[in-house]
Amino acid sequence: MNRRRFVGRTLAGGALAGAAQAQAPTQSRRERTAQQADLVIERDQPGQPHKGKVLAAIQPHCDDIPIFAGGTVLKLIREGYTGILILTSNDEAAGRGATPGEVILNNEKDTFEVARRMGLKKVFQLGYRNHEFDAVAAAELRHRLIFIFRAMKVDTVLCYDPWGHYEENPDHYVTARAVEAACWMAGSRWDLPEHLEAGVQPHAVREKYYFSRGPQLVNRVVDISSVIDQKVYVNMANVTQGPAGETGAALRRRLAAEGRRLPLLGGDDDTANRQYIRQFVLGDEAELGKRHGLAYAEQFHYIGPGEDTVAAYIQRNAVPL
Repeated sequence: MNRRRFVGRTLAGGALAGAAQAQAPTQSRRERTAQQADLVIERDQPGQPHKGKVLAAIQPHCDDIPIFAGGTVLKLIREGYTGILILTSNDEAAGRGATPGEVILNNEKDTFEVARRMGLKKVFQLGYRNHEFDAVAAAELRHRLIFIFRAMKVDTVLCYDPWGHYEENPDHYVTARAVEAACWMAGSRWDLPEHLEAGVQPHAVREKYYFSRGPQLVNRVVDISSVIDQKVYVNMANVTQGPAGETGAALRRRLAAEGRRLPLLGGDDDTANRQYIRQFVLGDEAELGKRHGLAYAEQFHYIGPGEDTVAAYIQRNAVPL
């Protein structure tokens, strides 16, 4: 199974009729959701209510965040967040290039362009071997993340779900578990106290948006309708291993050589590429949105800060002396 949800569902690599037949009996990732609990629809907020907060978009590979959470990142940035991108692998095992080094370089260029298009201010590349994360020392990866979370004062993370089911890629689940542990340990003065001596203070991550390729507990659906064009544009940056590698322009030319055309793809390459990604790569976002009365949506296992029950009780019940 290819780790990208859109491979095998695209039309560029095979006959149109065959691809359509292949899709008919197949459940989408959205329909395989294991459970929904206390579902919240997160909509656009006016102004910049998150100004002063920092988010970290964390991905093992350069196309993960753009596909699964790109719309939510764009929405949160627009609402005031400052953002950073953390790439945990060296991206050597997927994409175009004559040698592993060339593949790494091509993916690196895509990663920095993805960050630019999403409005993320810094990129941290941790550089672990692609597909070899089960050999990575868990404490080492966790400690590096703790330092970044503290140094950048990260409030919110977006990453793979550490409890997502049937995940086959060790890069995904190892990264996710390290992120989950680092989020709370970053707030403890007893973990890595040498950071304090260097002036890097404890800072716990309080919000998490976890996505998954397979079944997961889903309790938040984010309306990304207003940023769908930007999400398409972000995904167009992934030309080495991501959705832009199978372009609408190439499909348009192939069909023209066969004496056919798809009106969806328009009359120029840029339109063809944008419409291809919107229709075939981001089709799940439209399906999910439709189920909730939205044009486009992304879904997450969301973990928030929770209520300070003591403070809330005091607020409701305290009286003057």
